[in-house]
Amino acid sequence: MGNIVEMKKIRKEFPGVVACDDIDFSLREGEIHALLGENGAGKSTLTSILFGLYQADSGTISVRGKMVNISNPNVANTLGIGMVHQHFKLVHNFTVTENIILGMEPRRGLVVDTKSAAVRIRDLSRQYGLNVDPAALISEVSVGMQQRVEILKMLYRNADILIFDEPTAVLTPQEIQELMKIMQTLIAEGKSIILITHKLKEIKAVADRCTVIRRGKNVGTVSVQETSEQKLAEMMVGRQISFVVNKSEREPGETILSIRDLSVPGPTGVPAVKNLSLEIKAGEIVGLAGVDGNGQNELVEALIGLRKVSCGVIEMKGTDVCQMSIRERMEKGISYIPEDRHKYGLILDYSLQENLSLKTYYRAPFSRRGLLSRSHIRQHAERVIEDFDVRAGEGAQSQARSLSGGNQQKAIVGREFDMDPELLVAVQPTRGLDVGAIEYIHERLLEQRQRGKAVLLVSLELDEILDLSDRIAVISHGELVGVVDARDTDESEVGLMMTGIKRGEVS
Repeated sequence: MGNIVEMKKIRKEFPGVVACDDIDFSLREGEIHALLGENGAGKSTLTSILFGLYQADSGTISVRGKMVNISNPNVANTLGIGMVHQHFKLVHNFTVTENIILGMEPRRGLVVDTKSAAVRIRDLSRQYGLNVDPAALISEVSVGMQQRVEILKMLYRNADILIFDEPTAVLTPQEIQELMKIMQTLIAEGKSIILITHKLKEIKAVADRCTVIRRGKNVGTVSVQETSEQKLAEMMVGRQISFVVNKSEREPGETILSIRDLSVPGPTGVPAVKNLSLEIKAGEIVGLAGVDGNGQNELVEALIGLRKVSCGVIEMKGTDVCQMSIRERMEKGISYIPEDRHKYGLILDYSLQENLSLKTYYRAPFSRRGLLSRSHIRQHAERVIEDFDVRAGEGAQSQARSLSGGNQQKAIVGREFDMDPELLVAVQPTRGLDVGAIEYIHERLLEQRQRGKAVLLVSLELDEILDLSDRIAVISHGELVGVVDARDTDESEVGLMMTGIKRGEVS
């Protein structure tokens, strides 16, 4: 097959950083071409130039053999290029149909013709196996379904060059499998796909070729079928990566967190957590496993003070914290890495140094007599940025919004670890991170364990739960199905328990 897209010598600089350093990239007709690289390597910048969100400082772009100037996303749409962004661009109080037609509304006279648009959307949904209801409100559908709406938005605009930017970062394992099938259907229908991802398993599952970018430079393009995951990882980070988590034996100490008979209401008032009891001791990692939406979020919110409990007790080292404020719980030693870094982790319009002091700004040396010490805040931020390899063009002064998703995540992780908590509640701590950063975060979590800290790890990645945890608590429909020793179980058994089947019920 010939090249449908050719990008040559693409260069793009931002203040303090060269995001794309004379990169060459091509996409063949009917292929899935993966773009792989560390957080902030330049992958999203390169595809954003192709989609018209940024303008290259130099270089050329050809589409279907013709050199083009893609000055904005509307030009990209006319060339048949569509993009699903890592953070979806949807209006939550609009319907599926209203979101899809936004910006190119069909009209019947002076009236927007949503009926005919809905018919076409329903036909496209059926053709590509997306199962989307055109009348549904975006606020009422799952994250996986929102992504399908973004795909339909591209198809509605007749795009045949599709860019997926970290498409699985916010999906459950089941939704990831469905997305892989949808991608293969799109290829069968004659589309071509650029897939930006950190997940090597996904590249091996669906991609034909893979181009690796490191620090803004093209390291090389390889056939996925002929290249191992280990080799791809080495190309990405420039060194050997260990996929084995080395966890030493350790006897847990005193009880840090004690949850007894806890019930927590969900958004509708119906109990989302029911009579749950669990203990976490010093020097151990307890993994919380469960299908997404089975009470994990409500339990975490109750622990950190974002949600009131119906009944039960939450004790930190023997002190009931149920009536304490969020700040009081932080002072008791509870730290929190949130699942949604934009909603709960960062203030995107604040600088990096301001975000890194959000939980400590009121303490000395960051403030004195009510006045902030900018020098101490900056020095603290610079140390965390260096310790956690947070890549930001303007350093501590960088706006949080300007960082890549993975570097935003590393900033949050650095802030929480730096607080030296007694209990670290880590929810999806490696979401959106590359293999090198994941390896580093895993090492730091194990370091917390070695230092005698307690860790509650909530993750949808079963491999991560099994590799890091000492004990695994399995939750289903808000109830604790059981707690198992990580050494004495496997993915199959934990998966069965996640469906509500207790240990020993199935031979």
